[in-house]
Amino acid sequence: MQQGPHIWRALRLSLFEALAQGSALESTLRKCLVPRGDAEFSLPAQIGDYTDFYISIYHATAIGRQFRPDNPLLPNYKWIPIGYHGRSSSIGVSGQSFPRPQGQRPGTTAAPPGSIGSPTSAAGPTSAAGPIGAASPIGTPSVGPSTRLDYELELGIFIGAGNSLGTSIPIAEAENHIFGLCLLNDWSARDLQGWEYQPLGPFLSKNFATTISPWVVTLQALAPFRAPFNRPEADPQPLAYLDSQWNREAGAVDIRLEALIQTAKMRERQEPPQRLSATSFRHAYWTISQLVAHHTVNGCNLRPGDLLGSGTQSGPTSAEAGSLVELSKGGSQPLQIGQDEQRTFLEDGDTVIFRGWCERPGAVTIGFGEVQGRVLPAIRIGTQS
Repeated sequence: MQQGPHIWRALRLSLFEALAQGSALESTLRKCLVPRGDAEFSLPAQIGDYTDFYISIYHATAIGRQFRPDNPLLPNYKWIPIGYHGRSSSIGVSGQSFPRPQGQRPGTTAAPPGSIGSPTSAAGPTSAAGPIGAASPIGTPSVGPSTRLDYELELGIFIGAGNSLGTSIPIAEAENHIFGLCLLNDWSARDLQGWEYQPLGPFLSKNFATTISPWVVTLQALAPFRAPFNRPEADPQPLAYLDSQWNREAGAVDIRLEALIQTAKMRERQEPPQRLSATSFRHAYWTISQLVAHHTVNGCNLRPGDLLGSGTQSGPTSAEAGSLVELSKGGSQPLQIGQDEQRTFLEDGDTVIFRGWCERPGAVTIGFGEVQGRVLPAIRIGTQS
């Protein structure tokens, strides 16, 4: 990753030539191949730092509407790529399982219907919190397992060559520093999030687990699926350091994404996972080049293997929502799952699966594989098992 794009391209070309039918190395290399089902996955890089962004305007609007129906987007959203620094130590590869997170949950004062911290369904306690950024509710918080556990359908962006501390990466050079993309699930405890989000950003509600796919797709492989980056004329246009001719012409990437769920009952009955939603990364409000340019504009140094999350990817329709808090309207509208189950948020034993791919007429389909993770029961506070 740290060697830069000229090495990435040379290695990719060499592999294509070596694996081509009839090549001198084909028979030798094929002896090294194993069926994907027999492969043991591990993280594709040593991830030093992790930053998660918030670049779907549809997701931001849907969440904001639950808090501020008349003004869902905060004033800075269309000017700046919003992000926060996450934790790299809890990032795991597909197949990761983790205990239900625990932490402070808000008191019992009622919240506006549909807010991230509002009371859960009959499946859990009626803890509540006000909207993110609102005044703290009256009531003593409790400590216990999250009752509003959610997933977030995202892409991960791996940094290749880095930059020195005190320097910045111009947007025109940003893609020379991006090694490739993967699938990413940013698990989120919405009740913990609603309480701790006042006034700073995500903390215990996010740092307990993040799951990524083992497959990293290089930008060169995604070249046939680039698309123009367009802003509505009425919206502010990007500031100069977030704008370039290339970014306008081909900054977006049409990556199809889908989220699925398989409950414990479904596994017992050998039922296949059920699709929850499907969308495209093309709907993102900011491009990957803009994320790198903004991340480093203050002199922050990115290093090889650093990971950026795209934030939840949602589309313009309700069927394209990338999280349960959107699909269930903040927990107020349960989703029918399988034969006889419903979900507003995730329950113990649930497995969430993301899949991604690129396709268009005349081009070879590029797959991202899948990323899956499973929720286990909470561990008793103060114990290790």
